[in-house]
Amino acid sequence: MFKRIRGMILLLLTALIWGTAFVAQSESMRYVQPFTYNCLRALLGGAVLIPVIFLFRGMKRGTDAKPADRRMTVIGGLCCGVMLCIASAFQQAGVAKTTAGKAGFITALYVILVPLIGLFTRKKPPAVIWLCAAAAIAGFGLLCISEDFSLGLGDLLVLCCTLFFALHIITVDFFCERAVDPTAMSCIQFFTAAALHAVGMQLFEEPHFADICAARNQILYAGILSSGVAYTLQIFGQRETPPTLATLVLSLESVFAALSGWLILHERLSLRELLGCALVLAAVIAAQLLTAGKQEQNAGGHENPQPPAG
Repeated sequence: MFKRIRGMILLLLTALIWGTAFVAQSESMRYVQPFTYNCLRALLGGAVLIPVIFLFRGMKRGTDAKPADRRMTVIGGLCCGVMLCIASAFQQAGVAKTTAGKAGFITALYVILVPLIGLFTRKKPPAVIWLCAAAAIAGFGLLCISEDFSLGLGDLLVLCCTLFFALHIITVDFFCERAVDPTAMSCIQFFTAAALHAVGMQLFEEPHFADICAARNQILYAGILSSGVAYTLQIFGQRETPPTLATLVLSLESVFAALSGWLILHERLSLRELLGCALVLAAVIAAQLLTAGKQEQNAGGHENPQPPAG
């Protein structure tokens, strides 16, 4: 019981860090542009995970754990890094044009999209997922579509990022079934994403050292805490928490995003938008609860390093 409570606390801290990271993302856009921010954030995230890799290797030494496939770990890190780069680029561009709270709830829709995308990989989702998807779409409409039926550009960009985060999770799952080192793969994906963002930064932006220094707190928070520390907390927390309960706790990320946006950025949501948030959150939780048995059967005992969406 103590281990389960400890695991839930670690996952709750993870969700809190990921949710508040949306505030850091939003505030950073006052100083730097999306590719610059994402490049530095991913670079820091990869650097923080380097000591974690050696820590986990030391913990596994002397155990019966199977050695990781290094080639697959590298390939997986490169593939996941490409997906993470595209997703985070859309998200950061969208956060600059919408609120942190909205971005958190829209991003949470990846939980619904993952099983739906499974249709194209011959993994038929449970029938209840279609009901959850309908509720999520209704919630998205209330949250983002105005009374004249127009959709904000920022909301649309974050919705695009949600699709690529779903593809990213599917890619992660594909490689985790092939005996990779999950921590090393995540580290490689961060450095891959950083390199790709650096290309975009040089092609489309004009980064200035003074601007980067002005955004240093937001970049350090997202890079070190959201990417490095929170990822490590997630691994330890999931080891001591049943998969379904772990996912439900982590889904509170969107709630923390809305709360932090309200407390720190003084963002306000109308009654209509709050109802949309409630529908999205309900759809996400229902999707996890009602498909729990199938998810745990498919997990096969491998660690699933799902990096933060925030």
